[in-house]
Amino acid sequence: MNGAILVTGPSAAGKTTVARALAASFSRGVHLEGDAFRRAVVSGRHEMTPNPTDEALEQLRLRYAVTVRAARAYVEGGFTVVAEDVVAGHFLHEQAAHFDATFVLLPSLAALERRSAAREQDYGAFTPARLHRLFESETPRIGTWIDTSTQTPAETVDKIRRRLPSRP
Repeated sequence: MNGAILVTGPSAAGKTTVARALAASFSRGVHLEGDAFRRAVVSGRHEMTPNPTDEALEQLRLRYAVTVRAARAYVEGGFTVVAEDVVAGHFLHEQAAHFDATFVLLPSLAALERRSAAREQDYGAFTPARLHRLFESETPRIGTWIDTSTQTPAETVDKIRRRLPSRP
């Protein structure tokens, strides 16, 4: 089986862990981490904020485009690709169009806050509450949405595998 799968959700939803495990569950799997593409910009990077600059939005669109191009190249090489990134709001509609399947991981706000606190990472203005609200209220219901509040990563991977189209 080869194709491209998008996994998204707010920070601390379990995207990276689930995407890596999901990719590993295929005989030829690739995990593309959106944050790696963000970190690749070592000078001149404009971070996303709740009120992003035009340059920050352009860099976000570029990151999403690079993810799609990399996914296509790996799929053409016979791999199943699992790309993950924070893709919310109207961007989800645009990005999901390039993938065979889309999964949105959205735990409860309490679970998101607990996981975020355990990470010891500064999310700046993108607090767990703000990100949860962005997904819950401003993101179109595209793809399969999974509440990962009480699931282990393995349970989430199993749920995704059961919901994949015959050729993702």
